[in-house]
Amino acid sequence: MSGHFEALPGGGAAVLLDEVEISILRSLAVQLLELIGPGEQPTQGEDPLAELFRDGPSEPPADPGLARLFPNAYADDDEQLRAMSAEFRRFTENDLRTRKREDALAVVRSLDTLTVAGEGAAVLKLSADEARRWLGALNDLRLTIGTRLEVTDEDENDELYRLPDSDPRKPMVMAYLWLGALQETLVETLMP
Repeated sequence: MSGHFEALPGGGAAVLLDEVEISILRSLAVQLLELIGPGEQPTQGEDPLAELFRDGPSEPPADPGLARLFPNAYADDDEQLRAMSAEFRRFTENDLRTRKREDALAVVRSLDTLTVAGEGAAVLKLSADEARRWLGALNDLRLTIGTRLEVTDEDENDELYRLPDSDPRKPMVMAYLWLGALQETLVETLMP
C-alpha cells in the first residue's frame, strides 16, 4: 500500500503515508486554500437565497495558477466570445471556487485526523465521497504546480525526471510527479 491508493470495500480508498508525506500534502493543500482565497461571507441578516444568486467576477484571474484553475469558458479570440466568457464566469466561478476550497479543506481535515504510529507512518482511509474530494484537490494541486513549472505537454515529464538535483525547480517537480502518481492510483481505485 505504501505510496499508492488501494480500494476499500464500499468504494473508499486507503494509502499509507509517512510523516513527511503527510506534512507535504497538508502544506500544499493549505497553500492551495490560500491561493483560492477565503470566499466572501454573506452579510449578517442577508437573505440566504440572495447569496445563491450573487454575481461572481467577470474577469479571469491575473495569477497564472488561478487562471488555470478558473479558465475562460470560451477562447477569447473576439469580443463576443470574451463577453460570453465573462458572463459564464460571473455565474459559475463562485461555486467553482467553493467546491475547490471544500476539496482542499477535506484533504487538510482528513490528514489532521491521522495519528502517526511508531514506524512514522499512518494509514489514511477515505470514504468514497472523501476520495472524490481528494481527487479534485490532487488535480487542482497538479494543475497549479504544472502551471508554475510551465508544463505544457505530458512528453515534458521525461525532461522533468532528468532535472539535476541542483535545479531549483527540483522539489516542485518531485511534488508534481508524486501527486500525479497518487492521483493515478486514486483514479484506479475509484473505477468500477
